[in-house]
Amino acid sequence: MASDTSDGLFSPVQLRSGQVLRNRIAKAAMEEGMAGRAQQPDERLIALYRRWGAGGAGLLITGNVMVHAEALTGPGGIVLDADSPLEPFRAWAQAGKAAGAAMWMQISHPGRQVQANMPGVVWGPSDIAVDVGRHSKRFGKPVAMTTPQIEATIERFATTARRAEEAGFDGVEVHAAHGYLLSQFLSPLVNDRTDEWGGPLENRARLLLEIVRTIRAAVSPSFAVAVKLNSADFQRGGFDADDAHRVIAMLASLGVDLVEVSGGSYESPAMSGRPADGRTAAREAYFLELAAELAKTSAIPLMLTGGITRSETAHQVLANNVAVIGMATALAVTPDLPNRWREGLGAAGTLTPVTWSDKSLASATEMAQVRFQMRRMAARRNPALGVSPARALIADQIVQRRALRRYTRWLTSRQRDRARVPAANPVSA
Repeated sequence: MASDTSDGLFSPVQLRSGQVLRNRIAKAAMEEGMAGRAQQPDERLIALYRRWGAGGAGLLITGNVMVHAEALTGPGGIVLDADSPLEPFRAWAQAGKAAGAAMWMQISHPGRQVQANMPGVVWGPSDIAVDVGRHSKRFGKPVAMTTPQIEATIERFATTARRAEEAGFDGVEVHAAHGYLLSQFLSPLVNDRTDEWGGPLENRARLLLEIVRTIRAAVSPSFAVAVKLNSADFQRGGFDADDAHRVIAMLASLGVDLVEVSGGSYESPAMSGRPADGRTAAREAYFLELAAELAKTSAIPLMLTGGITRSETAHQVLANNVAVIGMATALAVTPDLPNRWREGLGAAGTLTPVTWSDKSLASATEMAQVRFQMRRMAARRNPALGVSPARALIADQIVQRRALRRYTRWLTSRQRDRARVPAANPVSA
């Protein structure tokens, strides 16, 4: 689907749901790791998103909000399920929307990409573990999901989406990229099932399609439903661009408003410009070539995220029929970058490059650098671009350890309370 770029980055985008984004710049999801009490958003996330909302983007997409309290990407993850109070989420949505941006919640399940020291469950389509070389022990050993667990997961996504709408969010983005659960089902390297959830792509995509279908039925027609999808996994024999093309075609009839195109996983962190197979080596618009090919035939507007930092690059992306420009790290460095672009200005600076040869550790450190900046902005301070990668990593590890203690106590208490009502969640364990 071609996008009208006559008014450039600041022209509006109308989506299938009828929702109109005020411009073509989106703050893409970044995992904040800032859950407050009981894994809920608190004043820190409210301050952070109010600042991003005032920065001029047309769309703000939250970091991972987890649909399953026992399966988190990290101990600081936000949880929105049937038992979560909605008031903290209402305050979060209002903060992001205060200056006119749309606010979408990214909803996710980590599947097998769960740290080994986390309580809860480590699920996957199969029992194939994450392989990141000498860092593999950082991740738990997955067990293959049963059909009842798969069906319960579909309902969890729908519950989270419905409650996000009740809390005042304008839409949800279903995370099916970066090696998380839905991406795992799509990958022939991770999904070796022989039932209706594995085998040919139509079966491997079944979980994603059922989740989107169930969400669309659970929310109002004006509520946006988007999908984040890998353009490729960047692993030989994995999910590739041809698969992405076919999955987008499958989604077209389900009322999807937008597909965000990204790539990679923990095993091949192409989303940070470090694919395991050596492709997408460019430091800007990593996935543009693949996205441009997908856009030629996509009936759904596409959003491209990955390495976009300059307005010139953003205009190049639009010229390739991509409808929305997604930025993540750039907005952790310069939160008002859209407004600066409107004024003909550029970014405030860049983060210190991480040049370590260990790709997995370098990628984790780059994420730690970004979270360091987000925590500063959440405390109403400006980004500190000169922070060393090592300092950012150590600070992040300290924050994660504290968050793990809080999450473990909360989950233990919650499981104890649920044990008193045995029928509450029969497939959670």
